[in-house]
Amino acid sequence: MERKNAWTTYTPEQLGELEQLSQDYIAFISENKTERECAQAAIRLAEAAGYVSLEDAVREGAPLAAGSKVWAHTHGKALVLVHLGCAPLTEGFNILGAHIDSPRLDLKQNPLYESKDLALLDTHYYGGIKKYQWVTLPLALHGVVAKTDGTVVPVVVGEDPSDPVFCVTDILPHLGAAQMAKKTDKIVEGEDLDLLVGGRPLVFGEDDGGDDLTDEQKEAKKAPVKALCLQLLEEKYGITEEDFLSAELEIVPAGPARELGFDRSMVIGYGQDDRVCAYTSLVAQLAVENPTKTVVCVLVDKEEIGSVGASGMESLFFENTMAEVMELADCGGMLNLRRALAASRMLSSDVSAGVDPLYASVFEEKNAAFLGRGLVFNKYTGARGKSGSNDASAEFMAHVRKVMDNAGVAFQTAELGKVDAGGGGTIAFIPARYDMDVIDSGVAVLSMHAPWEVTSKADIYEACKGYEAFLRNA
Repeated sequence: MERKNAWTTYTPEQLGELEQLSQDYIAFISENKTERECAQAAIRLAEAAGYVSLEDAVREGAPLAAGSKVWAHTHGKALVLVHLGCAPLTEGFNILGAHIDSPRLDLKQNPLYESKDLALLDTHYYGGIKKYQWVTLPLALHGVVAKTDGTVVPVVVGEDPSDPVFCVTDILPHLGAAQMAKKTDKIVEGEDLDLLVGGRPLVFGEDDGGDDLTDEQKEAKKAPVKALCLQLLEEKYGITEEDFLSAELEIVPAGPARELGFDRSMVIGYGQDDRVCAYTSLVAQLAVENPTKTVVCVLVDKEEIGSVGASGMESLFFENTMAEVMELADCGGMLNLRRALAASRMLSSDVSAGVDPLYASVFEEKNAAFLGRGLVFNKYTGARGKSGSNDASAEFMAHVRKVMDNAGVAFQTAELGKVDAGGGGTIAFIPARYDMDVIDSGVAVLSMHAPWEVTSKADIYEACKGYEAFLRNA
């Protein structure tokens, strides 16, 4: 059952829609490289589409009814959008769920040090990465620094063309014989992923060498390159070395996403796992008007490290949000909430591994995703004997097929590689605990979890169409 390449089916009008969506998507992932940035951008887009703060509605006791649109976020890193339909809430919701965190390097809490006349920042990698892919790349610093006076300072360095960038260095091949003899996962060790950030010492005046120096001045003279970095940080951001203790600073590839290929048919960019599904889910959610069943878009953090924490899908944030919505809609109570969640249907919107002709041996091609063939449905994920998989029911899969066919959405089904080749998971098993129908769906990606990932514009377009069709008809 080979699926047709979606590019062969488009009218000129559809190609125009595809290109506009792709350009908007490229701009979104270029400008929003962290979960905080994605959440804030999504809130701005939602408010422009008429969504209001659920927190404000709760505080004011504002009733919700069919047509009401609300958003809620937690810790600035996870977001729920709800558009109430005309059907009773106890009949359930149509839900899209994606994650907005991506593999990266995080700064440690005590990161800045000087060695051999160079200043570096110590890091801890986040999520499943191939560590050797992160060396010698231009890297940018994104995040926030929370100060003890209550202010939170946003930091972005390395994205503006006038900004400096940073990098993790590598040994030259002339001296790299010992490194090249190591196994691939040991070529670059986690503790060696330190960011090069400075090489110029702070110059002291003649009157700075007395015996009555403060401890801070003595430290600065011992590590003058580090001292200059700290001086520049204080001048630009008003932060001190102590402020690193309460910072969330992420290191990501510098520069914008780009079109890929002579034919410009693909997108190459950082964080497409899973922002390609998060963005198309968001666009689909905002496009739905006058829904019958209540439609929901959930964008969560921490999927790459197990969906844990207050902003991950394992937290009660989603459940608490829906409880608040139902209370304001005069349908409150634990039993009503449980009935609504059990009656809901969800697409766990996450990427799938696209067949790469250079590594075709790890794919079973009858059950694999190909770039350009549309939205991918993974009935199950997991590793080897489906371990950790949600494994959607046959009945729900049939229902989803019907929705996609009726809406003219190009789609394909896939597994995540050969049975014994490896595997992976998504957030699907977590909402399935409520007894709701959940299936994984998303966009095929090449070079998944690499600093730069590749997707097809056609698949982005079909995902957006498919997600909107699901919200309207599931």
